[in-house]
Amino acid sequence: MKIVVFGATGRTGIPLVQQALDAGHEVIGFVRDPAKMPIQHARLSLAQGDVMDAAAVDRAISADADAVISTLGATNRSPSDMLPAAVGHILKAMQRHGIKRLVFMTGAGVDMPQDRPKLINHLIKFALMTLARAVAQQSEEATRLVQNSGLDWVIVRVPRLNDNPFSGRYRVGWVGVNTGPNLSRADAADFILKQLHSDEYLHQAPVISN
Repeated sequence: MKIVVFGATGRTGIPLVQQALDAGHEVIGFVRDPAKMPIQHARLSLAQGDVMDAAAVDRAISADADAVISTLGATNRSPSDMLPAAVGHILKAMQRHGIKRLVFMTGAGVDMPQDRPKLINHLIKFALMTLARAVAQQSEEATRLVQNSGLDWVIVRVPRLNDNPFSGRYRVGWVGVNTGPNLSRADAADFILKQLHSDEYLHQAPVISN
């Protein structure tokens, strides 16, 4: 499978790219700075550009790609519209090139109807909205764009990420239902890649945690 990965040099993107290559996929990594990609491989190519540049995003998503993965995330230093704008460019390019499968990673703070938040979840959400309201709002807006895209999407919501080694042991649930507060980036990458071939969570947004 040929995959375009946005956020390829991020802390989740790098293990995801490595696992994708190990699984035999061909990967196009969209990067702002190619020097930040530590992986070299015959099946890895880099598309340099800025996600705010619609033309650069369109060039990266070629007509013969099979799927797109996004591990993009906003920070308090990001432009206020960075994530929704980037996701909008990705969606338009996918629609233009006829690519249907999208796996989109976002934070567990984005609400879904299946969630059953407990007190601790409400406290975490309150802290998030207090300390990083703009980031949370960007994530929510980008998620709604994905949901309304008409594509074959899976949204992967993640709690606090860490750099623990790959375990292959993680839970799939909803906020307040069969979930914990942490997830290793390597395990997040594993679940994301599995969604390329599975329709089990098609048009759903589960929370993944260790």
